[in-house]
Order: sequence, then C-alpha cells, then structure tokens
Amino acid sequence: MVNTICAAMPGATAADPTTELDSWKVGGKMFACFGDRIDGVCTKTDSVDTAQMLIDAGAATKAPYFHKSWVLVSFDADKDELRHRIQASYDIIFKNLSKKAQAEISAA
Repeated sequence: MVNTICAAMPGATAADPTTELDSWKVGGKMFACFGDRIDGVCTKTDSVDTAQMLIDAGAATKAPYFHKSWVLVSFDADKDELRHRIQASYDIIFKNLSKKAQAEISAA
C-alpha cells in the first residue's frame, strides 16, 4: 500500500536500499521511510509541535532514529490517514526543493 501511494506522487522515486529500510524520495530528498525493523512508515511533519500533536492524539508515534519533526504512522492506520500523512510529507519536501527542481518535476 505504501509503495502504491508513494509511486503516485509526481517525481517520486524509490531509493535503492542499502540497508533493511526502504525509502521514497522526491528531488533526492526522502519523504517516506519504512522497512522490516519499523512497523509503519516514517513521514515528515511541518514542525516538532505538529509531530507531538499527532503523537499525543494517538495518530502516530515517535519515528525511531529521525528528527523530532518526523513521525511513525502504523501500517494498520486508517488508509486515508496513512495516505494523508505521506502526501503531507511529500508536500513539505517538495516545497523545500529549489524552484528549478520543482519546475522540472512538475513538467515531467
């Protein structure tokens, strides 16, 4: 399911994993990460406060090994919530790419 969601994002590419983790990137920057040792998908939020709010609400947990602005959304989460968190993470990363990179991805 995660791969299907990520693959539908413009310019998204699956990273060739050199570890036990899989990740998806846009413009060379990771927006989703998951694997055998993680029971869910790690996604970026817009701030540490947003991440904490999601954790407090029970919608996510702390993403292991990641900055505090990342959260771990369980594979068992509601499909719409999972899709939303991945999309939000993608949007945050895409927005921070250079205008040139954004234009190239949008034009493809």
